[in-house]
Amino acid sequence: MNPRVLKRFTVLMFIAVLVTGGATLLYDSFFDRPAGDYDTERGDILLSSGDYDDAMSHFNKALDLSPNHRGALMGRALIFIQTEQYWEAEIELDYLIDWLTKNLSPDDPTGRGVLAAAHANKGIILDRQGAHDEALANYIKALQVDEESVSGPGFVHKILYDPRPSTVRDRARYIHEQLQLPEEQRLLQIPDLDAESRMHKP
Repeated sequence: MNPRVLKRFTVLMFIAVLVTGGATLLYDSFFDRPAGDYDTERGDILLSSGDYDDAMSHFNKALDLSPNHRGALMGRALIFIQTEQYWEAEIELDYLIDWLTKNLSPDDPTGRGVLAAAHANKGIILDRQGAHDEALANYIKALQVDEESVSGPGFVHKILYDPRPSTVRDRARYIHEQLQLPEEQRLLQIPDLDAESRMHKP
């Protein structure tokens, strides 16, 4: 075979492989994905930037496509927490916790992380409202489900009123210690700092 023809054929085949591979990746990224994932990702981005109305719209679209989409349910709960709609947030988290508890596969580490985060977020809601015994129970449950997923800084550190990053375990320990004290000696809430604190996406 003519070397120039062979070289041209080789180059064309290489380009064809690149184009095919790129098209496959593009398809997998945007089209061949679970229902609701795209809108949940868009909602997450908008949530991070504080655009709660548009974020909620995307989470709702995701739930229209996949009624039990755990990322969208969590996203809605976080918006409710950040806008201090605690009753609505608790309803959302209770539903998510119940659904995951009934349907979570043993080999789904991401699902366990979401379940742990849901318990931790519910603990934060109860914590902010002064229901510290119930908050402690939810923090403990989060640790039992998946401590690693709720152990990083930025998750609940603003709840602790401490410049050092804290974890769910830190807050649970703090509440437990405070509840052992006489009621008049307990320091479980600082309203001014509570008002300034905002939930972070887990």
